[in-house]
Amino acid sequence: MPELTWRERAFRILVGAAAVIVVVAGMRAAAPLLVQVLLATLLATLSAGPTAALKRHGLPTGLAVLLVIAGMVAAGVVVGSLIGTSLAEFTRNIPTYEARLDAQLATALSWLGERGMDVPEGGIANLFDANAMLTAIGQIMIGLRGLVTNGAVILLLVVFMLLEASTFPGKLRAAWGPKSSALTGFERFSDSVKRYLMIKSVMSAATGISVTLLLLATGVDFPILWGFLAFFLNFIPNIGSVIAAIPPVFLALVQFGLGRALVVAVGFLVLNVSWSNLVEPRVMGRGVGLSPLVIFLSLIFWAWVLGPVGMVLSVPLTMILKIAFESSPHTLRLAILLGPRVAPGAATPPGTEQGAS
Repeated sequence: MPELTWRERAFRILVGAAAVIVVVAGMRAAAPLLVQVLLATLLATLSAGPTAALKRHGLPTGLAVLLVIAGMVAAGVVVGSLIGTSLAEFTRNIPTYEARLDAQLATALSWLGERGMDVPEGGIANLFDANAMLTAIGQIMIGLRGLVTNGAVILLLVVFMLLEASTFPGKLRAAWGPKSSALTGFERFSDSVKRYLMIKSVMSAATGISVTLLLLATGVDFPILWGFLAFFLNFIPNIGSVIAAIPPVFLALVQFGLGRALVVAVGFLVLNVSWSNLVEPRVMGRGVGLSPLVIFLSLIFWAWVLGPVGMVLSVPLTMILKIAFESSPHTLRLAILLGPRVAPGAATPPGTEQGAS
């Protein structure tokens, strides 16, 4: 194929950029529906393993899917009940927490005044709005409860996806051939995302249980609620564990004062370093095939496109993009840029040499 002129290359780039803008704008407009479909896809991918195991034991596909969905519903009902009860009680206790915090602020102002530091009470109130903080914590949990509200639609999608999962690879083979890049890409996507979700789910569960035990030991209210929050937010790379620590540390400050809050903060730090920095990298092995900078940028991008749930979906979605880029020599360079660092002296992949089109 003759080499493209610079005008043709520029035209291709402009058309490609315009197409990306249109697709992203469409995704933002359809975010409420798209989030449900993507969550259902991830849940179906995660549930495909148990479903296949039940089928290997002789159960028909329909019954295997029914048992897996029943387990998911039972777990959702238990978790939803615990969260709903804790959230209602937390909301009722907000006035009590505000009164405690006001008393602590008054004590701190008195202590500072005795040492010649005159701090106006209104100044601290403007900088530190307890009501806004407590309300924000409540809104976080209400937002999580909103996901449960859409659970019926998501579960219905999961059912149909699991029923279709066994026949979909055959459809790809029939449509594009047994050695097609579409089939290879689908298998790589399925294996990579399934492995990531399995490991991340186990690590998140361990983090949530550890946080619950920590808060039980330190006497912080609603340890199960904050443990679930830690489990859910652990799926958000880089900043999820930090966000999960804010409500219980703040609540420890309100309940017991600065000393206990520092104990809880140090406990969170130890748990996060242990699970996220020591255990998870060893279990994950070579990781997700994305550079740390790409993971952080994808977190921001998908949150902007899909909302808060986009932060949870950021890594799987970016993994899908990378696999798609690797399937074509025209976009292989982009896949390399998304990946981790390349070893010095690594050979240029076929199809990416200068002049390839």
